[in-house]
Amino acid sequence: MLHKLPSLGLALAFAAIGTTTLNAQLKVPAPSPLQTVKQAFALSDITIEYSRPSAKGRVIYGDLVPFGAIWRTGANASTKITFGEDVKLEGNVVLAGTYALYTIPNKDSWEILVYKDLKLGGNVADYKKENELLRFTVPSKKLNDKVETFSMGIADVTPSTSNIELNWENTRASFAVVADIDSKIMKAIETNVVNDNRPYFQAASYYYETNKDLIIAGTWVDKAIAGNPKAYWMVLLKAKIQAKQKDKKGAIATAEQVIVLAKEDKNDDYVKQAEKLIAENK
Repeated sequence: MLHKLPSLGLALAFAAIGTTTLNAQLKVPAPSPLQTVKQAFALSDITIEYSRPSAKGRVIYGDLVPFGAIWRTGANASTKITFGEDVKLEGNVVLAGTYALYTIPNKDSWEILVYKDLKLGGNVADYKKENELLRFTVPSKKLNDKVETFSMGIADVTPSTSNIELNWENTRASFAVVADIDSKIMKAIETNVVNDNRPYFQAASYYYETNKDLIIAGTWVDKAIAGNPKAYWMVLLKAKIQAKQKDKKGAIATAEQVIVLAKEDKNDDYVKQAEKLIAENK
C-alpha cells in the first residue's frame, strides 16, 4: 500500500517549525556577566553598572590589559557610574549625573577618567579628550589574595564619604567620593525644628554623630522621648549623648531605662547595647 504524502501546507509548516527551532537563541551564561551595584550614600545613591570579565588563567595587568593604555574598566558596554547628588572625586567636583568610567592602569598607579559619552564602550581608539569631564591619578596596591573576576564596589561608607574600589588579579585601585551634605542637613534642621515640625530624634542623631553641640542634641532627644516615652532607641541615643558629655552617672541611669523598655519589647539587641554602654561608663 502506498503511504499518502503530506500536503504541501503541512510540509511547509514542519519546515517553518524546524527553521524556528534552529534560529531560536540558546540562553547560556554570559562570559562577562553584567552587575549593578547600588549603595545608599549621603542624601541619595551611587550606582555602578559594569560587566565582569574573569582571569581564566591569563595575566591581566601588563598583558591582557596593557599598562599605559585606556581601558574600558570591565567588558562589553561602557562602565557607568551614577551620582545622585553633586560629589567630589579625590577633591574634584562632579555634578549629579551618569558618567562612563575609563582607566589607565600602570604598575604603581592608575589614572581615573570620568567620561561624558556613555556609548563609546570598548572602542577606545575613538576616545575624545573633549568628552572627558575629569582625570586624576591614584596609587594602586597589591592584594594578598587573587581576585578571579573583575569586581567594583563601594566601600568604607560613612554619612558623607566612601571609596570606589576596583579589584582584579592581585591589584586594587580606589578613589574617594565625598558629598558635602552638612550644610543641607543643617539648613533642613533649622527650618524644621525652628518651625516645630518635630524631627527631633533625627536632628539629635545628626548632632551626636557629627560631634556638634551636644547640649542642643540633648534637648532635642528629650523632646523626642517626650513624644514617645517607650521608644527605647531614642532613650539609648540620650544615654550615648550623656556618655559623650562625660556624664557617666546619667548615661548609666538612662541605659538602665533602655534595658527595661527593650525587655518589654523583647529586643535583645538594644538590651545588649545598653549593657555595653553601662559597662563602658562604670
